[in-house]
Parts: sequence; C-alpha cells; structure tokens
Amino acid sequence: MNIDFVFKIAAIGIIVAVLNQLLIRSGREEQAMMTTLAGLIVVLMMIIGQISVLFDTIKDLFAL
Repeated sequence: MNIDFVFKIAAIGIIVAVLNQLLIRSGREEQAMMTTLAGLIVVLMMIIGQISVLFDTIKDLFAL
C-alpha cells in the first residue's frame, strides 16, 4: 500500500464532509446522510481490494 491510497481516502473524506455540511445547512438532512453512506461504501470497497491483495501476499509468503 502506498501513500497515494491514503491520500485518496483522505480526499474522499474531505469531499464527503464538505458536501455533508452543505446539505445539512440547506435543510436536506436525508441527502446528507445518503452522501455520507455513499462515501463510506466507496472507501470500504477500496479497502476490500487492498485486503484481498494482503491475503494473496500472505498466501504466497507461506506458500499455502
């Protein structure tokens, strides 16, 4: 895992936080919640890909 991956997750977090605040201040709490959930799902999907790579590396390391 390189530092670009961490920066991508941080950028998504910042964008979601800004959108969340804008939507809450405009009275759209439901859309703000959906935006937050969408950001969380995107980040989790990115992390699942990295966990898969980790398991493949461990499998190759121990020759399983």
